[in-house]
Amino acid sequence: MQKYTVVVCDHIHEAGLEMLRSDEKINFIMAADEDKTKLLDIIEDADVAITRSSTDIDEKFIAHAKNMKAIVRAGVGVDNVDIQGCSKEGIIVMNVPTANTIAAVELTMAHMLSCMRMFPYSHNHLKQDRVWKREKWYGYELKGKKLGVIGFGNIGSRVAKRAKAFEMDIVAYDPYINPSKVTDYDMTYTKNLEDILACDIITIHTPKNKETLNMISSAEIAKMKDGVVLINCARGGLYNEEALYAGLKSGKIRFAGIDVFLKEPATEHPLLDLDNVTVSPHLGANTYESQYNIGVQAAANAISAAKGISYPHAMNLPIDESEIPPFVKPFLEMGQKIGFLESQLNKSQIISIKVSGQGEISKYVESLATFVAVGAMSQISDDTINYVNADFIAKEKGIKIESEALHDSSVYKNLITIKLTTAEGGTTTISATIFDDNVFRIVSIDGFDIEVALKGDMVVLKNRDVPGVIGNIGSILAKHSVNIADFSLARNDKKEALAVILVDSIVNDVTLKELLNIDACLSVQYARM
Repeated sequence: MQKYTVVVCDHIHEAGLEMLRSDEKINFIMAADEDKTKLLDIIEDADVAITRSSTDIDEKFIAHAKNMKAIVRAGVGVDNVDIQGCSKEGIIVMNVPTANTIAAVELTMAHMLSCMRMFPYSHNHLKQDRVWKREKWYGYELKGKKLGVIGFGNIGSRVAKRAKAFEMDIVAYDPYINPSKVTDYDMTYTKNLEDILACDIITIHTPKNKETLNMISSAEIAKMKDGVVLINCARGGLYNEEALYAGLKSGKIRFAGIDVFLKEPATEHPLLDLDNVTVSPHLGANTYESQYNIGVQAAANAISAAKGISYPHAMNLPIDESEIPPFVKPFLEMGQKIGFLESQLNKSQIISIKVSGQGEISKYVESLATFVAVGAMSQISDDTINYVNADFIAKEKGIKIESEALHDSSVYKNLITIKLTTAEGGTTTISATIFDDNVFRIVSIDGFDIEVALKGDMVVLKNRDVPGVIGNIGSILAKHSVNIADFSLARNDKKEALAVILVDSIVNDVTLKELLNIDACLSVQYARM
């Protein structure tokens, strides 16, 4: 059995480490406490490395990572990763952008409330100074205030929804989203930043890049209303810190809640001298829940990348990300997973892969086809299949890759269909879509309308539609101590049924043979995602 080496370069949650230890195809190396020079020797034969901020993925690291398929940055920021250098060597760089979402959202709300009620200062006045002076601490309510949200992604949108529960009026600025993402929640969308500058409170939730660095500076602050409150729990430097200091000092900015600084640690920062600032030492991801999520997601991404199943949240995709809307990226990942799934359900020489798209995703089916090919071919080639060489290897192996844009689906906003054909004449066709919060969902398999989550170990059993089959399936799996996590069933007009069973453990060949021997059974297929 082929094994893949995953090196953990920095500490992650124990739950993530346990996932790596328990996968029989993963050779897990814990190197978080190793000297960084020694680490360079350890990674030479690694397939995937998991890092945090303590390990720089620089020229020296990349030079030693001779067999590296992917880097997983366990967190959001990739400031310590040379993405361009990785791309030159064919190394996919991934991050874990949503694991600490709720932690960052709730910290933003904490800063917002603290600024409006001056909570840290009243707390210190009583607890440290032992002064009970209620009349000194009159604050402001969130209700009825206008909140300007810059950046309406995973975090900004959730901040807005929580602020809406406080009965605030929300104005959102994000030129990279569909306005309906804002207006559907009875919030105001704007393409004019000055509409944000007119708000009572402003919170920013963008990445740090050339476009957003110093996005709010002296000129923007001058246009704000007197007594504005500013919040930054995203990235240091989005507010120009000199302009922020001057605005707070003059009273133009009544209060600011700051979790991030341009240079950290910021123990001597001038902002700390002001008495109208609430600060925290970059705690956006510092909850036990988020650390668990980061560790588990990083480990899952590393395992998927090592096995060639998919490269979730890849930062250096073979397409210009500025030319695609955010909704496309999850479809690319899902397409790759379906390709991987179909290659297991139809185990034979692949001769063609056809990818169809309905809805807005139909504009991106050519890029999608490349991702599907990576997933489908990952288990049939000794070569390392990636986004750069997938088309070349497909041609070399005589695999035809097609893509087509279809009319919009009457049922789903976006739908992709992938048809894999093998030399033995077998075909597997799967249609899938993505629900809210990026939930991948299969909605059809070989003409059977069925809803199945795209995850885990999966048994696909086709049978004549007669009584007793479900009971026999359950009995056989129970006999072999295989627990059923989910059971989905569909029927067609040919008096056939299809069962898709998600299970919690490996199903061995003996068990599969017993399932196939059920009188009404027509076929049994098994896949591990």
